[in-house]
Amino acid sequence: MLILVPPSNGYVKPVTKQTDLVVSNRRRPWTFETLEALQVHKDLLRAGIEPATRYTAASCPVSASTGQSMMIVAEAWKASYLYWVFPALIVATVFAILGLIGVIFAIRLFAKYTCGRFRKTTRMDGKTVIVTGCTGGIGKETARDLAKRGARVIMACRNLEVAEKVKDEIIDSTKNTQVIVKKLDLSSFASVREFAADINKTEPKLDVLIHNAGYADTFKKRKTVDDIEMTMETNHYGPFLLTHLLIDLLKKSAPSRIVVVASSLYRLASFNIDNPNPVDTIPGYLYYASKEANILFTRELARRLEGTGVTVNCLHPGLIETGIWSSVPPPLNWMLFPIIKFFFKTPKQGCQTTVMLAVDEQLEKVSGKYFSDCRESSLSSSVSNMSRAKKVWEVSERMVKLGDDDPRI
Repeated sequence: MLILVPPSNGYVKPVTKQTDLVVSNRRRPWTFETLEALQVHKDLLRAGIEPATRYTAASCPVSASTGQSMMIVAEAWKASYLYWVFPALIVATVFAILGLIGVIFAIRLFAKYTCGRFRKTTRMDGKTVIVTGCTGGIGKETARDLAKRGARVIMACRNLEVAEKVKDEIIDSTKNTQVIVKKLDLSSFASVREFAADINKTEPKLDVLIHNAGYADTFKKRKTVDDIEMTMETNHYGPFLLTHLLIDLLKKSAPSRIVVVASSLYRLASFNIDNPNPVDTIPGYLYYASKEANILFTRELARRLEGTGVTVNCLHPGLIETGIWSSVPPPLNWMLFPIIKFFFKTPKQGCQTTVMLAVDEQLEKVSGKYFSDCRESSLSSSVSNMSRAKKVWEVSERMVKLGDDDPRI
C-alpha cells in the first residue's frame, strides 16, 4: 500500500530521489537503517498514522518542533533475511577458500609424485664428472648427488668464493672429499680455453661432462667481452666451444657421456640462423632461443660422435624454483612468486633427470635423445630437422672462432 504524507500546505513535491529506509511491519521486529528512519517511524506513531507496508516520500511534512522539512521514504523489509543470507555467504566463502586450498594441495601432491625420480643407487666411484654452474639450483644438487655416489666432481664455476663454500657444504654432507673447484666463465671464450687447457693437463680422464650453467635476464641487454649477446654465449656458444676443447679427453675416456640441460620452453622461440648474435633482441626471448640451440647442438653432436663411445643427450629439468627467475622485474615477479612457490619443482627434484643421464648404466649407448621426468620425451618438428641442426652447428663454429689447432668434431 502506498501512502503519501503531504506537507501542511497540501503541496505534493514530485519524486526526485528515492531512498529506502527499513521500518518493517508489526509482525516482525522493528529494524532501522538510519536514525532518520527511526525518527520518521516515531513521528508517524505520534501523528496517529499506522506504519504501513511501504512509505515513499514525495513530500516533506513539516516538523512542529524544528520547522524543518524531511523526506519520508520507508519500506517494510523482511529483516529475517539477515538471519540466513549472511551466514550462507560466509559459509560459501569459507568452502570456496577451502576448496581452492584443496586444489592447490592436490596439484602439488600430483606434481610431487608424478615428477621423475631416479631411484637407482648406482655408484660412480672412480669416475670424474664436470658440472658447470653448480653454486646453486639444480647444478648444486646435481654435484651433491654425484659426490654422494662417490664420483670425483669438478665444480666449474664463475664465482670461486661462493663455489668454495658450496664445495665445503657438499663435502660435509656427502663425506666425499673428491670435490674440487675450478674457474669457468662461459661468457668468455678466453676463460673457456683456460679451463679446458687446465683440465686436459691435469685430468687423466673425463667420464661425464654436464652442461648445466645457464644465464637469463628479462629485459636488460648485455654483451660479453667477446662482443656477443650474453645469453647466447653463456648458454650455447660457451658450451659449444668447451665441448670441442674437451672432446679428445672424452673420447680417450670412452665410454663417456655429455649431458646438456635444455628446457621445454624452447618451443616459445627460435634460434635465428641469419642473426646468430642478436644483441638487440630482448634477453627473455633469447633464453628460450638458446635452449632450442642446445637441443639442435645435442642432436648434431650425437650424429657426429656415432661410433666413438661418447654419447650425448639433453633434457628438460622441469620448471624449477631457482635464482634464474630473480631477473624477472616487478610487478611481473609479484605474480610469478606464488606460482613458483606452489607449483615449481625444488632443485633436488629438478636434478633427477640430469643425474639419471649421467649415471644410469642402461643409457650407456643411448645418444641424441631428449628426456623429461626421467623418461624419453618427444621433440617438435623444428628441432627434429637435422639439416637445420647442421646449419646451427656451422654458424656456431664461426661464432666461437675455432682455430686450425682446435679439435674438430
